[in-house]
Amino acid sequence: MIFPEQYKTVGVSHFIPEEDADKRIYFLTEYMIIENNSENDTSYSLYHVKHKGNELLRDAESLELLSSGEEIVKYDKLLNIKDRALLTEMAHDICKNNDNNVNTVIFTGIDKHVTFVHQPDISSILEIEIVDVVPPEPSWLVSVVRRLEASGIFGDLTVKFTENLTDLKQFEGDNTIFPCSASGLKGKCLDSDVITEDGHHLVGCEISKNLFESRFPGIEYSFTNICPFKSDVFKPSKAFITRCCRSEKSGIVKINDIKGAVVHWGASEFDVANAIWKLAGELREQETTEDKS
Repeated sequence: MIFPEQYKTVGVSHFIPEEDADKRIYFLTEYMIIENNSENDTSYSLYHVKHKGNELLRDAESLELLSSGEEIVKYDKLLNIKDRALLTEMAHDICKNNDNNVNTVIFTGIDKHVTFVHQPDISSILEIEIVDVVPPEPSWLVSVVRRLEASGIFGDLTVKFTENLTDLKQFEGDNTIFPCSASGLKGKCLDSDVITEDGHHLVGCEISKNLFESRFPGIEYSFTNICPFKSDVFKPSKAFITRCCRSEKSGIVKINDIKGAVVHWGASEFDVANAIWKLAGELREQETTEDKS
């Protein structure tokens, strides 16, 4: 797959430099899209460009044709062309569903700049799982990540997010104890109820367990652990981001030998964005190391 890291390296022209009297191109240009206009149609050619010189405008030394004619489609809507996962998926779908052997899709940004994806490969998209609990709905972490995603802050990472949510309503009942009454779940809560009888079922984490045993010593109970580090209901199968009530456990971690990011329950949007950027960076570095070995 060829997908320029920055669209400033993509030039657009109506003339092929090697065939034009003026063979100079802008010094940043690595790829050139040639727009060929006829009376009834517009077609495109895509070249990889090498140039020589030290000026802003430099002589085109060689052009390698990557794609042309019916192999190229120009998408007709304006998009955020910094969203690399979106463009990779869209280009893959367009190429896959086209009967004319399309292998390249040209995209135009909201700012009218242009980029392209050549031979799109969706395996390049890094998938990160959002691990959280509901209620509330949407979950707090899903709400934060989706808002950040919509802002474009993860565009350069070529990532997509899936959701792995544990619905705590499955544990509701008269004998169930939840950590906090703010959840609105049906049952008892550690912050508002007094437990005097054996046989209750506590749904929470190690902190909840310690609180229960401190408040109600000697009371017999069963326990479902929902802490992501020792969860009875969650086991990661891919890279993930989750949250924990213990701030000292925040950072890049491994659970079941799978790398993920943990933020505190009170983390800000900046903390979440920063954690995802750090996680993606480490995962990409890991991929590079594995490819070399």
